[in-house]
Amino acid sequence: MGLDPGLRRLALGTLLAAYPGPVPPDWAVDLLADGLAGHTLFGTNIHDPAQVAATTAALRAGRPDVIVAIDEEGGDVTRLAHATGSPYPGNAALGAVDDPDLTRQVYAAIGAELAALGITVDLAPTVDVNTADENPVIGTRSFGADPKRVAVHSAAAVAGLQSTGVAACAKHFPGHGATVADSHHELPTVDVPPAVLRERDLPPFAAVVDAGVRAVMTAHIRVPALTGDGPATFSRAVLHDLLRVEYGFTGAIITDALEMKGAVLAAGGVGAGAVRALAAGADLLCIGARVDAELVESVAAEIVAAITDGRLARERVEEAAGRTAALAATGPADAPPPAADGLGYAAALRAVRVEGDLTRDTAPLVVQVHATSTIAEGRVPWGLGPHLAAGVEQARAVAGDTDPDQLRRLAGDRPVVLVGRHLHRLPGARELVEALATTHQVTVVEMGWPGAWRPAGARAFVATHGASHANGRAAADALGLTA
Repeated sequence: MGLDPGLRRLALGTLLAAYPGPVPPDWAVDLLADGLAGHTLFGTNIHDPAQVAATTAALRAGRPDVIVAIDEEGGDVTRLAHATGSPYPGNAALGAVDDPDLTRQVYAAIGAELAALGITVDLAPTVDVNTADENPVIGTRSFGADPKRVAVHSAAAVAGLQSTGVAACAKHFPGHGATVADSHHELPTVDVPPAVLRERDLPPFAAVVDAGVRAVMTAHIRVPALTGDGPATFSRAVLHDLLRVEYGFTGAIITDALEMKGAVLAAGGVGAGAVRALAAGADLLCIGARVDAELVESVAAEIVAAITDGRLARERVEEAAGRTAALAATGPADAPPPAADGLGYAAALRAVRVEGDLTRDTAPLVVQVHATSTIAEGRVPWGLGPHLAAGVEQARAVAGDTDPDQLRRLAGDRPVVLVGRHLHRLPGARELVEALATTHQVTVVEMGWPGAWRPAGARAFVATHGASHANGRAAADALGLTA
């Protein structure tokens, strides 16, 4: 027997899917007509603005009130500019500048671009308080380590985005900033009492709720005092008791991708995770990036089975689908004003911090140290390369593998500018910097979370607070290396 059509449609109304390639396949549009809530766009779905606008129009043909979501945070996490890097600095840079009006302007500019393309929900801003220098997944996506500063900028970001008609989704509740593991690969644990969360991690969420944020995303993190052995995404104590009752949030609760190891390992599969998340109080279930029709149907079938056998109350799913429909009910504002030219680059330049002496007598050798990207960031170009004046030589190095003598020979009598991301947690990077500094004038450009580490022997340390295209240009300007 097939699924009950009414229950299937109800279940589909709680699902946020995805599809491969720049053109929506027939199944992706057909499922929207059947009741699917919407799709998330990733870098693989995006070629250029005209193509994205055509994509969103095709999706609306399947369902006029479709949710079209995207992770467009600016800074290190960009989908629209995945081929070049974002023209806007990310949250760490905006937090370093500490001008809430600038944060609002940048997010309004991002929102205007999304609105013009027909995108309705931005899975941003990240409002986690990054209190762990070793955090592998938040870092520069955070406005900083101070809860009060993060709260102010989080509210400003929400106001800027939603002024364009694009719904903001604050993430990752109840706070991913103290973790030292990546929830894409495992289930991180934040083993603190709720009182610590309320003082350290939760103020930004309170601020965005007060600012009228339309959605909040869950975190696949374990907080034993609240969640037991499972993640917050499956915890009614977190989603209902804390977010709904204590903080008064009435909008849509969206899960982080259920395909992530932090969720799927805890649940035993995406479908089982969907049931647990709904039961806990989630409304819109982000399936993930690697999605096909079969997966969507299997998740919907698991939800229907849970309703049928009593594991999941139909009223809870109807409530979830209702909140999801409310999120979809209003779309982007008509013809939002374009962003002011150069806004992102000017903001990024204000975020550059220089410690030490940048003076030199000759053009340097610029060495970019290889760094891997997280799943959230994706493979987006970064560094100073696109911004350097003609004649400035570049080289690449791999910390732990590149012989310092090789770089010394290449540099000759020239100073060295060593560019990296998260150098403080990259094995071999510290040793490479300190070895070069024994023979050469070295300036370190940190384009990740700067942390507390400062390289011994380096003449200068430059922190950009991000690795976007805008941050790279700002660093090259500050170093006097642009044309």
